[in-house]
Amino acid sequence: MSPWLTVVGIGEDGYKGLGKNARHALLKAQQVFGSSRQLALLPPCIQAQRLQWPSPFSLSPVLEQRGLPTCVLASGDPMLFGVGVSLTRHVPLEEMLVHPAPSSFSLAAARMGWALQDVVTLSVVARPLAALNAQFHHGLRLLVLSNDGSSPAAIAGLLRERGFGPSRMTVLEHLGADAERRVDGIANEWPDADIAALNLVAIDCRAAPDALRLSTLAGLPDEAFMHDGQLTKRDVRAITLARLAPRPGELLWDVGAGCGSIGIEWMRAHPTCRALAVEADAGRQQLIEVNRDALGVPGLQLVRGSAPQALTGLEQPDAIFIGGGVTRPGVLETCWQHLRPGGRLIANAVTLQSEATLVNWREQHGGELTRIHLAHAKPLGDFDTWRQALPITLLEAIKP
Repeated sequence: MSPWLTVVGIGEDGYKGLGKNARHALLKAQQVFGSSRQLALLPPCIQAQRLQWPSPFSLSPVLEQRGLPTCVLASGDPMLFGVGVSLTRHVPLEEMLVHPAPSSFSLAAARMGWALQDVVTLSVVARPLAALNAQFHHGLRLLVLSNDGSSPAAIAGLLRERGFGPSRMTVLEHLGADAERRVDGIANEWPDADIAALNLVAIDCRAAPDALRLSTLAGLPDEAFMHDGQLTKRDVRAITLARLAPRPGELLWDVGAGCGSIGIEWMRAHPTCRALAVEADAGRQQLIEVNRDALGVPGLQLVRGSAPQALTGLEQPDAIFIGGGVTRPGVLETCWQHLRPGGRLIANAVTLQSEATLVNWREQHGGELTRIHLAHAKPLGDFDTWRQALPITLLEAIKP
C-alpha cells in the first residue's frame, strides 16, 4: 500500500517555513490533524478538513482515515518526543512519510551557541519532573522541553533542592517565531516571570559547594538514600550491581527491596533500564517512593507485597536480585522459574540460615558463591582500628 499518511513537522514560522514536499502533502490532503495552534498556522489555500486532536488524546481518528490522503502536524521534528513516534507503532512505515522541521532542541542550541552533540536533551511534557534529578551534574548542559509556563519555576526549585542553585537558566519562548523571547537567570534567584506555555529551558548545571555529587556508576554513598537501616551498603551494592551487569533495555526484579537502592541504581545505569521493586513493608514502600524521585528514576515500579506471592503475573525479568527473604519457602525457586533464559540471579545472605539456603540451592542449580568481607577504620581511644562489617555471602547464577 502506498503512503496515505504524512507527518509534517511545522515550526513557529508556520507554512512559510515548510519545504516543497511538506506543502504538497498538505495541499492534497483531505484531512489535517493537529493542535489548534498548529492548525491556525495554515493558510486559506489548504482546503483539507482541519481536525483538532481529541481530549483525552487519541490516535484513533487518524487511524480511521487509512487509505485517504491525511496529514498530521507536529511541532518541529515529529520523531523527537513527537507524535511521529507514536504513529509508527500503529502504521506500517511503507504507509507513511515524515517531513521533519528543525526541532526546538536544534533551535535552542543555535541560540545558546552550544554544540548539540554535547548537550543532554530531555522533556517534561506529560513526564515526571523528578526524572531530571538523574541529570544534575556539575558542568553538564541540559535542554529541557517544558510542559507549560510553570515548568521553568518548578525546574529552578528542583535545582535548588538538589544543591544546584547556582545553575544558569535560560528560558526560550516561541522559538522560530516573531514573538521569540528569552529570559535569563540563576536557579537560586529565578524571577517570578510570566512565561509563555510554549517554552524550552536551557540549563548550565553548577553545583553548590555543599551539594551531594552523585556518580553515574554503581555505589552511591549511603547518605544518598533515606532508609531505616535495611540498606545494601555502598561497597556491597557496587559489587552486587557489577554482578547484575545492567544492560540497556533490561528489566530487573528487586525482591525484598528495602529502600530500593539496587533497583534505583540499576535504572540509573542507562535511561532504558527498568526495575520492579517488590516490598511488603509499608514504611519501606514509602522510602522507595521518596528515593526513586530524589535520585531521578520515578519510573521504578513498586510492587506491594511479599514474594513469592507478589511475583505472580509480573513481566519476565532479565535479572533478579534477592536482598531479603531467601529463606522464605518458594522465593528462590519462583524467581528462578520466572527468570529469562540467559538471565542473572543474584542473592545476598547475612545469616547462617540464609547462607545455608543459598548453599543448598546451588547444589541443585549451580552458580558461584562469593564471600564478601569488609572492614572500616574506626576510633579506638586515641588510635584507630579495623571494625569488621558482617560478612556477606553472594550467590550468582546464570540461567541456561
